[in-house]
Amino acid sequence: MPDRAPRPVDRQLPTEESKDLLALVRDIIEREIVPVAAEEEAAGHFPRRNFSLLSESGLLGLPYDSEHGGGDQPYEVYLQVLEELAAARLTVGLGVSVHSLACHALASYGTADQQAEHLPAMLGGGLLGAYCLSEPASGSDAASLRTKAVRDGDDWVITGTKAWITHGGVADFYTVLARTGGEGAGGISAFLVPGDAEGLVAAAPEKKMGMNGSPTAQLHFDGVRIGDDRRIGDEGQGFAIALAALDSGRLGIAACAVGVAQAALDEAVEYATGRRQFGRPIADFQGLRFMLADMATRIEAGRALYLAAARLRDAGLPFSRQAAMAKLFCTDTAMQVTTDAVQVLGGYGYTADFPVERYMREAKVLQIVEGTNQIQRMVIARHLAGPETR
Repeated sequence: MPDRAPRPVDRQLPTEESKDLLALVRDIIEREIVPVAAEEEAAGHFPRRNFSLLSESGLLGLPYDSEHGGGDQPYEVYLQVLEELAAARLTVGLGVSVHSLACHALASYGTADQQAEHLPAMLGGGLLGAYCLSEPASGSDAASLRTKAVRDGDDWVITGTKAWITHGGVADFYTVLARTGGEGAGGISAFLVPGDAEGLVAAAPEKKMGMNGSPTAQLHFDGVRIGDDRRIGDEGQGFAIALAALDSGRLGIAACAVGVAQAALDEAVEYATGRRQFGRPIADFQGLRFMLADMATRIEAGRALYLAAARLRDAGLPFSRQAAMAKLFCTDTAMQVTTDAVQVLGGYGYTADFPVERYMREAKVLQIVEGTNQIQRMVIARHLAGPETR
């Protein structure tokens, strides 16, 4: 069964321009994304043409400055675009979020010359990015990464392996965190590596339980040589750059999670109001009515939480704690709501004839990526009670 376009959400958007923007997004979703989402996910097909169209439409660089091809949109608007895209197909919504994450280092810490040279193509020139922090032995403990960048004259030579890279093998550029100094967070620097760099090889994509259309792969850096002009920020500043990007990226994951949950609720309501048992729609039974009500309430709460964090960010105020809360709550909500949606559909929910089983499989990864939800709880607790004692 092909997916349906997400139902319109009652949104409080700040400007008429942002309302037009969301209308454009929905038009692209209905014409280009939804009709083939189920088929392409089942086949493991990466929708590069969707990302090309989004780039042509000015939707890949929404939260960045128009000076370099961005959309000049506040995060409040950008995240609602992500939600709509993720409700239609998580591979696309999460892909846009990852691309935005990959652009963050250069847009926020690059020199004027670096930004002028690279950002226009990254934000609106059809390029697609990926973010390389995790490694086989350093996931949550990202400061222990082992990939090395060694200076050789005016160049850097990068050697090591990155893991769990969304868009690994298909991205046009990679924001790479590598060790240039001693142990710990202070020895890490950031680099912008072209996707076709000599010595850069992608392993076969991971075989995952969901998001089959989005390639996730290890990247092997075998003496990849790049110029010092592709180092972003100061030497040793890389970990701080990475953390700043992740605060914003976690809001992107939160918005995607709300989108998946909303899609699952829409499907559950559609089924419950049409399916009849004992002579009446199953939506008449209080057990199901209460379940649907709880699902809707969690979604509204998650949306309000990520938007509140986004407005703090737009105002230039600290938002790290709120970003962690939004990522935690919204992704747990997506897991709960999609599981409940499968239950509402009963046996049909367990088949690939309806999309809710796919939503449930996809929701699980959102509790893991860009900081597991256990890490989010640690972040929140540190804001409340200070660092852990050793």
